[in-house]
Amino acid sequence: MRDYLIAFLTTGAITFVLSWIVWKVAIRYRLHPEIRERDVHKTPTPRLGGIAMFFGLVAFFLISTQLPGFAIVWEQPIRMWALLAAAALMVVVGVADDLWDLDWMIKLGAQFAAAWIVVGIGGIQILFLPFGSQVVVSSWLSISLSILAIVIVMNAVNFIDGLDGLVAGVCLIANAVFFAYSALLARDFDNSPETNTAVFITVVLLGVCAGFLPFNWNPAKMFMGDAGALLLGLMMASSAIVVTGNLPPQLLADNDQFGRSQLIGAYIPMILPIVVVLLPLLDFGLAVIRRTAKGRSPFSPDRQHMHHRMLDMGHTDRNAVFVFYAWTAVVSLSVLLMYIGTTAGWPGLYLPGLAYLLIGGVACVLVTLPPSRRAARVASDTKASS
Repeated sequence: MRDYLIAFLTTGAITFVLSWIVWKVAIRYRLHPEIRERDVHKTPTPRLGGIAMFFGLVAFFLISTQLPGFAIVWEQPIRMWALLAAAALMVVVGVADDLWDLDWMIKLGAQFAAAWIVVGIGGIQILFLPFGSQVVVSSWLSISLSILAIVIVMNAVNFIDGLDGLVAGVCLIANAVFFAYSALLARDFDNSPETNTAVFITVVLLGVCAGFLPFNWNPAKMFMGDAGALLLGLMMASSAIVVTGNLPPQLLADNDQFGRSQLIGAYIPMILPIVVVLLPLLDFGLAVIRRTAKGRSPFSPDRQHMHHRMLDMGHTDRNAVFVFYAWTAVVSLSVLLMYIGTTAGWPGLYLPGLAYLLIGGVACVLVTLPPSRRAARVASDTKASS
């Protein structure tokens, strides 16, 4: 755990310093695009934070090659270098889009290319799926599913990047939960290069998000742009695939602890990576349906994302961001509690997680309601009690 704390603090410090440098350069040379109709901010703001995030990540990747505690992560160096190569491609394309607004076909093609680098060269693939006692996926299906999953998560994360601190904070919470899950899995069942690589990626992403968030907090000095959002999506999808998609069937199906609940043992490792990015995936799905129903490209921009709707409901920028944080924490932590309850042999198995989900869900619904409606409800309850 000491090594991971060093990774978090070092990556966070490097990213913070680089963010300050990038921000100063961007302000000095006016490297910021004009405000678009769908934008929430009113002042031209640099969108080059992804550059600082990328080099913060790269810096600790390189540092980790000299640290004995991360030797297991570098047992298959091709996997790590493929991740960095794919990340570099996404950052270059993202920065170009942030500055010159590239055609969506170019961006999508680059995303598929980056995903292929991770899958085809790095070998990060979904090898098992949780059907029954988990089934082995054929090679062509493995490559196709893995590439598609990475592209979907990249776009999902990118789609919710519309409010100050939203993506950085949501990814901070999501990666913290996935870090805990991966670390527990590595400790209790599968201390392999795959699970340790997932833990390593998530803790580095935690540092990247924590180091950048001070510059992105409302009112933001700088945005991460497509470069940062696509980088986070790429790495989060890869970390999920490298651990979950490589869990051997016998590990979960035949394990004595998981044997108490085949449903939990078989499905939570696949559920958790999905729920930690549930809000981005939901927003992405709704945007695709909404736009295609109107005969438009699913990647054509509009002002009807979930965060836009929150603002239209009367929430302030910060309140809307906190609502997203709350939903992310409640949903992801509840599934993590189900996993812990199962592996720890609690009498109720996953009931503590379900209880947390129910109580937290009700609380989140209440804070999501339009402020005027909440105020009216509080006044009504006060009047009734008196």
